[in-house]
Amino acid sequence: MHTFLEFEKPIAELEGKIEELRHLTNAGDINIADEVGKLQAKVDKLLRQTYAKLTPAQKVQVARHPNRPHGLDYIKALVEDFTPLAGDRHFAEDEAIIGGLGRFRGRSVVVIAQEKGHDTETRVRHNFGMAKPEGYRKAQRLMFLAERFRLPVVTLVDTAGAFPGVDAEERGQAEAIAKSIETCLRIGVPLVAAVIGEGGSGGAIALAAADRVLMLEHAIYSVISPEGCASILWRNPNNASDAATALRVTSQDLKELGVIDSVILEPIGGAHRDPADIAKALGDAIEEALSELDGLDAATLKAARRAKFLAMGQKGLS
Repeated sequence: MHTFLEFEKPIAELEGKIEELRHLTNAGDINIADEVGKLQAKVDKLLRQTYAKLTPAQKVQVARHPNRPHGLDYIKALVEDFTPLAGDRHFAEDEAIIGGLGRFRGRSVVVIAQEKGHDTETRVRHNFGMAKPEGYRKAQRLMFLAERFRLPVVTLVDTAGAFPGVDAEERGQAEAIAKSIETCLRIGVPLVAAVIGEGGSGGAIALAAADRVLMLEHAIYSVISPEGCASILWRNPNNASDAATALRVTSQDLKELGVIDSVILEPIGGAHRDPADIAKALGDAIEEALSELDGLDAATLKAARRAKFLAMGQKGLS
């Protein structure tokens, strides 16, 4: 069953009428097929109009949509013979980050994805995509494994942020994130990151300090959640809409700022309305990015990656 967001109420009403018509067994003189067609045309038009002018706060809602595809969905759609590798070899396995080996469109890759889960059971199992230190240390282990075997790395970023619990802090959450960012910058193999939903704070950049950073059209990427920012600056989480605008969390803003490299257009109405279509679009973008990096040696990759992130700071100062 489709879940509608607050700003989608007019669309929900029209789609409700379509469902009612489809369940009619005796409609008298009404041609059900014609009426459904007319209403569907109105839905499509309203979807296009609505999604063409989403505010930053509305994009935050779309990025968090409960039906939006997550990391494992894209792995299933794009990676053949995926073999998950578990554990950080220090403390434990962390299912907020899924990683392993597989074949992406004919090439062997290491895939690392943050996974939120789709229902209560899987959300609890994956800790809502919020990794603990062992998750980031597992990611480091897999990135070094990829370097050892000369395999490109693909990361799928989707987290509200790293887990902020006491146990995570006791095991060195900040150090684990910093080391993960360092590992992204150090490895001598191609690294392509895609922000597929929420890119929240250090928990996201820990997997996104990449040669190419892709971002889905209605994903978000920011140093803090809008609610967290509003609580700090306005002392009121109700100012989250203002914070979303001020933070410039949208893919369009981040492309303009040079924080990301490209925006992947989503189906009308968001990725959740056509998971197969967005999986293909994401796959095409990843394939193109990997092709651009083919043949580059380790020294060239690391130098270009370093220059890329240093240039962001320079742009901010200019």
